[in-house]
Amino acid sequence: MKGYLMQMQPFSVNDGDGIRTTIFLAGCPLHCKWCSNPEGMHQNPLVGFYPRLCIGCGACTKACPQGIGINMNLERETCTGCGACVKACPTGARKQLVSIADTNEILSQAKKHHLFYRESGGGITFSGGEATMQHEVLDELSEKFYDLRFSLDIETCGNFDFDETLPILKRMDLIFMDLKHMDSEQHRKFTGVSNERILENMKRLGETGAQIVIRIPVIEGVNADDENIRRSGEFVKKYLPEAQMELLPYHKFGFGKYEALGMELPQADFARPTEERMEHLRGILRGLGIELADFR
Repeated sequence: MKGYLMQMQPFSVNDGDGIRTTIFLAGCPLHCKWCSNPEGMHQNPLVGFYPRLCIGCGACTKACPQGIGINMNLERETCTGCGACVKACPTGARKQLVSIADTNEILSQAKKHHLFYRESGGGITFSGGEATMQHEVLDELSEKFYDLRFSLDIETCGNFDFDETLPILKRMDLIFMDLKHMDSEQHRKFTGVSNERILENMKRLGETGAQIVIRIPVIEGVNADDENIRRSGEFVKKYLPEAQMELLPYHKFGFGKYEALGMELPQADFARPTEERMEHLRGILRGLGIELADFR
């Protein structure tokens, strides 16, 4: 079976316990205005262009079946994402951001690090994009890794068909689910979809038998106010009393990808909260009796 792969990140230590390989699968039903992985919003092969690395040699143009020029962002609609220019570029100015990968290849690559998983208590984490968007690929991969007794985690935005996905979720040891905003209209404003389905799915996470961590990406100008954090904590405490929560401060690590894809950067008024502010918000959750997780 083939799927759309963004990347495999070995030796990851922020996506669950121990040393893990994080498998990023492309496609997402949300289009968050601050997304740090914008290449994962769609399911198609995708090449990025990094102008600062380009020396203007023209090797990419010579290799391209479509004859696309050096600045591919001017002709991006013509690009098929075949990757010929990536192989030809001598400086790494072209990078394959999404490729078509065979599930057996993904399994083979991940299995190379099984000793690190075993010795550290780590394993595999599925991420994206949104891994559940490739349901059949995720089902096959998770079943095979499960049969190999690998620890399995997943990071999800929560917008999926719960009954269809439940057999996959039951294979997971740990489920990270994002809670972007408690107000449905604000959620739609910043992500393109309402939060009703996400909240309903969150209520049902107890059916999976997995450890649950509800993550909030905390962004000034979006959701970093006391009321939203308190409402989020009250919801989690009511419906998932055993779950942990983790507050993740906004970052700009993915901004280079926006340039590489010829996309506009996220809004300038999106900002990272100070550590003092983050600790204040964590205090609100602690005051509700919620245990906080920290996988940073």
